[in-house]
Amino acid sequence: MSKKILTAYFSATGTTARAAKEVAEAAGADLYAITPERPYSKEDLNWMNKKSRSSLEMADPTSRPALKGRVEGMESYEVILLGFPIWWYKAPTLINTFLEAYDLKGKTIVPFATSGGSGMGNTNAALRGSCPGAILAEGKVLNGAGKNEVKKWLAALKL
Repeated sequence: MSKKILTAYFSATGTTARAAKEVAEAAGADLYAITPERPYSKEDLNWMNKKSRSSLEMADPTSRPALKGRVEGMESYEVILLGFPIWWYKAPTLINTFLEAYDLKGKTIVPFATSGGSGMGNTNAALRGSCPGAILAEGKVLNGAGKNEVKKWLAALKL
């Protein structure tokens, strides 16, 4: 892969972080952790509680949780491999915050996710408006994907 690639990810419990490290290594990409300004507690992540922080954020399509930090030199990346857990059949709204923080026109964004049981769901539809002018590729769930599976997926992308 000759393009400059960034693997950016949000991980609430560590599962997506493990997948992102595999992806970054296989792609020869830089790695960046997308961090919320206010970390999520176990109570915040209780999807069975309709008043939990994550439930409230996901119920509001305009929710944009604040980020801590920025990617230095984002303009130099051509491809962003974007990892996150699936929440309510899409990416957490924190991912929209991340995408909207940069001018991504002309960049290729490839989502990947971890999930307790669902697929990518409505992820691309929910992200498309947050990255105008970017190429938003179809995503893939990488639950427990090993090095070989990740390499095969990346090779198929022809980045």
